[in-house]
Amino acid sequence: MRSAISLSFEEMWEKILACDARYDGLFFTAVKTTRIYCRPSCRSRKPKKQNVEFYLGLSESEAAGYRPCKRCQPEVEHSPWNDCVLQARSYLIAHYRENPMLADIANHVGLSPYYFERLFKQETGETPRIYLEKIRVDRAAHLLRCSTLSNLEIGYEAGFHTPSNFYRAFRRLHDCSPGEYRARGTPVVRETIRSKPPIPELRRGSAASAT
Repeated sequence: MRSAISLSFEEMWEKILACDARYDGLFFTAVKTTRIYCRPSCRSRKPKKQNVEFYLGLSESEAAGYRPCKRCQPEVEHSPWNDCVLQARSYLIAHYRENPMLADIANHVGLSPYYFERLFKQETGETPRIYLEKIRVDRAAHLLRCSTLSNLEIGYEAGFHTPSNFYRAFRRLHDCSPGEYRARGTPVVRETIRSKPPIPELRRGSAASAT
């Protein structure tokens, strides 16, 4: 069973502008003017923002009257393990602020931890730990652009337990500090962020652990 992901319209819009394949299968971009739906990674010309709506499943997209893009073929599964990996990716995105152990994720998809970790890396090119770290940094980057939270608050909101872990992970993926990233431009939209206490950092024993 896939975990429900909670991404705002702005976050999904950012993923399609970046052609981010890590979110393929987790949601679909539907274009009102062409009546076509695509994967987030589709390289076709980007539609106008006001002409876009998002769906979390193929059936929802097609029930709304959209047909699949011939270029990115969102209806085609390119691997027999697609559903298993999709469930795992969905689980990680839905639980990025929590503390999932490798065994938890493997159990969610019905595989042994050892086999699941090998399969996930084979299919995505990334370990669950790296995938989770990128999800967290993605969330932090979005909040740096779209909120007035402090860098420290953003690090906690994105699932990092310490500022040092947040700064290291962010610089590793963006080659700049969170402050430098934020200074590059004016936030495009404001979001109301839920207030929660910091989440304990993932234990080293978890393959999904991001430090």
